[in-house]
Amino acid sequence: MTSIDRETPTDLGRPLDGALWMAGAGLSFVGVNGIVRYLGTELPAAQSAFIRFGFGLLLLLPALWSMRGMQFGPGVGRMFLGRGALHVVAVVLWFYAMARVPVAEMAAIAFLGPVMVLVIGGLILGEGLGARRIAAVLVAVAGGLIVLRPGVRELSLGHLSQLGATVFFSMSYIIAKRLSREAPASVIVGVLSVTVTLGLLPLAMVQWQPVRWEQCVWLALVAALATLGHYAMARAFRAAPLAVTQPVTFLQLIWAALLGTLAFGEPVEVWVLAGGALIILAISANTWAEARRERGTLAGVEDL
Repeated sequence: MTSIDRETPTDLGRPLDGALWMAGAGLSFVGVNGIVRYLGTELPAAQSAFIRFGFGLLLLLPALWSMRGMQFGPGVGRMFLGRGALHVVAVVLWFYAMARVPVAEMAAIAFLGPVMVLVIGGLILGEGLGARRIAAVLVAVAGGLIVLRPGVRELSLGHLSQLGATVFFSMSYIIAKRLSREAPASVIVGVLSVTVTLGLLPLAMVQWQPVRWEQCVWLALVAALATLGHYAMARAFRAAPLAVTQPVTFLQLIWAALLGTLAFGEPVEVWVLAGGALIILAISANTWAEARRERGTLAGVEDL
């Protein structure tokens, strides 16, 4: 987020614009989920991910061209490579899960990402876990248990893969936050696309299957929708604070449930919606409280 702010002036006083942009981002990401679910298991997860990122790389060629000759401080290259490796694992796990787990459940489990960022940042990076953050984590974990209901039903390898993907995506996000101090957003996204595509290549070649042209078209559309979703999310973050945009992400769960029902005949489970709502409530409450604290801190500084 910081890198976007550095490149483009922000105006966080447009809450309606921010909510609409975030809603658009959610629709794009649900579209991504639906296409990958539709493609199913015909192609191995690593191969599908490689083709998708290959098309994404083509969309980012102008940004990649602008990166030539750029130099970064010591250690930045290792962070880029580390983030790429984490993302490779995450996308393979995600593609594997998306082809096997109902769309709404995938969306609900993914909402645990911000909670994992809090935990990893607090326990490993020393950012601290106060009482409010611990409460938010506990409520969100309760929501995750409601979605998964371990002991009540058998958890599939797909569910475990999505949980693993969420963990690795969260670690990738934390590194991205660190990188935002060293490089603009376009470079961070461009380097990630290059490193992930190269990292997926050997995994895809190990079990490469013949690809039909229509599968390529669908995966190209996945790349376009993912790019559009990230652009819309960036616009949302520039237009309104997280306290406004975060609750809007719950619409993504509603749309995912509708897509799963209408397109794939998946039943709408009240447990999934209730658990997802609890996770979003915990994340939004923590975001709102931290935003209030930050405003109070800034007001105190101005008073000085």
